[in-house]
Amino acid sequence: MTRDAVLLRKGVYHDSVTLMRVSRSLSDLPGMQVAIVAMATELNLGLARDLGFDLPPADPGDLLVALRGDGVDTAAGELDQVLARLSASRTQAADQPPLTTRSAARTPADLVLVSVPGEHAFCEALDAVHAGLPVMIFSDGVPVAQERRLKLLAEERDVLVMGPDCGTAVIAGAGLGFANVLRPGPVGVVAASGTGAQQVTSLLDQAGAGVSHVLGVGGRDLSAEVGGLSTMRALRMLDDDPATELIVLVSKPPDPAVARAVREVVETLRTRVVSALLGERDLTVAAEEALRALGRPVPAWESWPGWSPTSTYTKLKGIYSGGTLCAEASLIAGAGEFTDYGDDAYTRGRAHPMIDPTLRLEALAQVEPGDVILMDVVLGHGADPDPAASLASAIAHVTARTAHHAPSHATGHGAATVIVALIGTEGDPQGLHRQAAAFREAGATVFTSNAQAARHARNLL
Repeated sequence: MTRDAVLLRKGVYHDSVTLMRVSRSLSDLPGMQVAIVAMATELNLGLARDLGFDLPPADPGDLLVALRGDGVDTAAGELDQVLARLSASRTQAADQPPLTTRSAARTPADLVLVSVPGEHAFCEALDAVHAGLPVMIFSDGVPVAQERRLKLLAEERDVLVMGPDCGTAVIAGAGLGFANVLRPGPVGVVAASGTGAQQVTSLLDQAGAGVSHVLGVGGRDLSAEVGGLSTMRALRMLDDDPATELIVLVSKPPDPAVARAVREVVETLRTRVVSALLGERDLTVAAEEALRALGRPVPAWESWPGWSPTSTYTKLKGIYSGGTLCAEASLIAGAGEFTDYGDDAYTRGRAHPMIDPTLRLEALAQVEPGDVILMDVVLGHGADPDPAASLASAIAHVTARTAHHAPSHATGHGAATVIVALIGTEGDPQGLHRQAAAFREAGATVFTSNAQAARHARNLL
């Protein structure tokens, strides 16, 4: 019998990604229709109310559990076991970790990573900069005026601020945020784009060229408001690094005046810089130029043909998780509807689409005959441990459903086709070739180059 159960657990905190995965596992239990396990923020409370749950008063520090189905008791028991395991893993820690950035900065440290809600990130990052430590701000939603203030102070303290909204960094082989497993090598990357850096470095890895460091600077660093402060500092840092023989600069189109200031800095460096600025060239072309600068051959980028019905396509839809990849595909395709589900408008109060596929699964469910679907799947640490587990089955359903319901050839419209830009390396925990095989089996055409995927989509139209 279907029923609702609402529980509040006082003093129980777990991060949003962990709770999202717990919710998903409970939702998969037999008989369950809805399972929400989340901190009782206003956003999550509103979501539960919208689904018809009657909620008691709650504070943001409470753990909210809202269950619906005929397996509620089983789900509640499973939840207790999961929470017990999570609590046990915490208590096994040898020492009590510092409770503030300021206290943490007094211990031996080389870098501070800030990943808190955007309205609180400035104070934590400010403590790090005052302590003379470089800081990576994973958080988004930080006002641009605060970003500039942080970076001006960092100039005075001679440290680097990476971010806000810095999703990817690799420091001497250690990945932070969303990071691929990359072989070590001579290429340093300065990136005002996380997925842009992942595309370039994954292609370099495929060609056998390794990476020294990837320094993310945040997507707004090359804007007029911020002035490229972290970009110019990161360029100088890599120029002084003996392990870096070539630098690749990755960004969405920068402010023209800031771009000129960055070029003036580049002209003073001893190390050659390859520019990968969208609007000037695509990321694949930039990776190829970097390989030639290193004296390495440019390979044929791996791709796997999928099922493509012989029909006339009517519309291109891009459903992306990476903002720079989405922008690149839109520029190359020249037409179509493109949505970046990693934008702040979609991630507020929920996990990034590189972790949580829900929004893109909903978009795939709305595909119609004659559509060309272009999407990215980004692998690496921090991302969905097996994106093909959910996305491949949805793609197979799309191609089968639209083929079955496609209008006659007289209309000129046929089944939908799906094209996947698969960004990652074989060293990634998900396995590049294993993921590619699953998507190809589902009927998708798979490219390791987003630019080539976009050109293929454009050609189909």
